[in-house]
Amino acid sequence: MARCLELASEHKGLVIISGILSALAAVCSFIPYLSIYFVIRELILVFPDMPAADMPAILMCGWFALAGIAGNVVLYFCALMCSHLAAFGTLYELKLNFADYITAIPLGYHLTIGSGRMRKIMDENIESIEKFIAHQFPDFVASLVAPLILVIILLAVDWRYGVASLLGIVLAFAIQFSGFNGAAKEKMHRFQSAQEDMNNASVEYVRGMPEIKAFNQTADSFKRLSRSITDYTSFILEYAMGWRNCMPAFTAIIHSIYLLLIPVGILIGRNVTDYRNYSLTFIFYLILVPAISGILNKIMFISESFTQIDGNVERMEEILHIPVLPDYRGGVKEQGKDIVFDHVSFSYEAEADVVVKALDNVSFHARQGEVTAIVGPSGGGKSTIANLISRFWDVTEGNIQIGGVDIREIPLAELMKQVGFVFQDTFLFKQSVLDNIRMGNPDATEEQVIEATKAAQCHEFIEKLPNGYHTVIGSSGIRLSGGERQRIAIARAIIKDSPIIVLDEATAFSDPENEYLIQKAFEKLIKDKTVVMIAHRLSTIRNADQILVIEQGHLIEQGIHDGLIANGGKYTQMWNSYVESVNWKIHTGKAV
Repeated sequence: MARCLELASEHKGLVIISGILSALAAVCSFIPYLSIYFVIRELILVFPDMPAADMPAILMCGWFALAGIAGNVVLYFCALMCSHLAAFGTLYELKLNFADYITAIPLGYHLTIGSGRMRKIMDENIESIEKFIAHQFPDFVASLVAPLILVIILLAVDWRYGVASLLGIVLAFAIQFSGFNGAAKEKMHRFQSAQEDMNNASVEYVRGMPEIKAFNQTADSFKRLSRSITDYTSFILEYAMGWRNCMPAFTAIIHSIYLLLIPVGILIGRNVTDYRNYSLTFIFYLILVPAISGILNKIMFISESFTQIDGNVERMEEILHIPVLPDYRGGVKEQGKDIVFDHVSFSYEAEADVVVKALDNVSFHARQGEVTAIVGPSGGGKSTIANLISRFWDVTEGNIQIGGVDIREIPLAELMKQVGFVFQDTFLFKQSVLDNIRMGNPDATEEQVIEATKAAQCHEFIEKLPNGYHTVIGSSGIRLSGGERQRIAIARAIIKDSPIIVLDEATAFSDPENEYLIQKAFEKLIKDKTVVMIAHRLSTIRNADQILVIEQGHLIEQGIHDGLIANGGKYTQMWNSYVESVNWKIHTGKAV
């Protein structure tokens, strides 16, 4: 709760006012009961021998009761108005601040956290803070004030009946907490983890639907989704069944406290002589005690909400405690656009307490105006090099320099201007083709965009779309192939016109004809620029100015194509395998 109020610091005044109004509303809610007490008193005590009671006095009590109800409604309404204004303002600022924060953390964390978990935190967890401030905080204040007033009334009118009522309350909570083993926080942590795993698996399942359909798979056969749903269901059932005895017992007792008053009333009544006072008190407690169940139920719901909001805030805090990339604001100016890896090592945490070394003491020099190609077995560290150049992660040891300046000393905004990317997995927003390409340069004219798409060999298929360059990708059944999406990404890189280009499997989805056209487009994209190209198709990097062979995080070979072939090392093996795969054909046994 303290953290939620801290998050609402700019609106704390409204939150405090909401709490005060909610407390006053709780006070007003007891006025009708006191009015009933005085009505009963008027009927039984004041005029016991008269045929009619003092109606003006009874009407006055009625007006007091009505005023109490109206005060409760109006004050609680005003409390909710204040809390909602504070909650909506807090939600708006919190979502913007959270969005800004996750753009400042290393991009690699987004790959390890998972989009399903991040979506849940940004949508559900942060939304729950708005719900807490808007609804649960006023109810929490009321749940503190109402029991206090109730206890005062119970003991003030007749302490004997009050003690009997409190005994029922104590008994109910004793039974309730007999099923509470003190591990609520740990259970909520498990609940949150199970939900996040299910969200991540669901997102992966939906994204992989084409492959799932192609191989005739189902949700049950997609083991990660099936396992996450099973784990979630098992935990929920275990948690719910853990309360199967104590929760019904708690509910039954708080709704039946009046049954404890009957034997107490009988014992008291055996020795009284003033039956009028005795009847007044007994009737009043029978009327008041049913209100206890509503108050106690609210306390239980509030406590459950506190456990949930505690878990939600904790999950959000885990993200907010990820260290952001330091953004140096100095005035150091790089000289040229050469990239130098100086004894670079990088490790990442794959799982809890499991550290994987992705690069180990890698050094090379990628010169401006040249193409540096990186090849090697899958998982060897090729993409890690590309990610480190763009500071998606920071190096663990050594340093990376651009133009003689450590990239950690270059402002992030400036570094992003200096580096253009074309990745294997291309993401296009649900916007027009024009806007997607303009992400590389928001100030580009439509004519400049068209020029870039022609260079990227995608102008023709864009023109055939229903609305051409203004067609919204993903709407009305508009879907692009992998090669088409990649060529749009290349157009985006061309229009950005950065002096450093990082290509990560940029022709992975291209057929032979388009691969040739894209290679022609690269001539414009890479002219006079520093190019780092990661490739599996060795034909695309045969003419590279230098080739780096990376295996298990180590730089094992370095040179040009002919020189590496002459060495007879790992690159030679890869080249021979590539040639064999290109020349491979099915043998039919027939003469050709």
